[in-house]
Amino acid sequence: MQVHQILAGKEIDKIWSVGPEQTVYDALEIMEAKNIGAVLVMQNGKMVGIFSERDYARKGILRGRASRDTLIRDVMTSKVITVETEQKLQECMEIMSDKHIRHLPVTQDGELVGIISINDIVTMIIREQRAHIRSLESYITGNPY
Repeated sequence: MQVHQILAGKEIDKIWSVGPEQTVYDALEIMEAKNIGAVLVMQNGKMVGIFSERDYARKGILRGRASRDTLIRDVMTSKVITVETEQKLQECMEIMSDKHIRHLPVTQDGELVGIISINDIVTMIIREQRAHIRSLESYITGNPY
């Protein structure tokens, strides 16, 4: 299984983002409204960072910063790890586990095309396993599913 399969199957293909000069509160509003755990930080059409719930907790709340007064640039993760559309999900899981991250922006030929989460990967693997089980049950019983 590859990253492009997740992107093709996602119900929402929009990339939600904020600018580095926006407030943490602005980002949190988007994240709550869209039920997502991270937003990309974009400036002049280029990704300059990512802001996640973890950034908010560790670099915001725990340091006593107010979300309405703190700029995204002050709490975002600027060294963003990305994956390509043809990358295998196993590789993505290893990256996420090794780097302790939950979101990976996806690029294709150097262009940003989406973002995947650990939840997207787990959901895809579960679907794949269910289909495989149904196929095996059908083979064993001789009944098409």
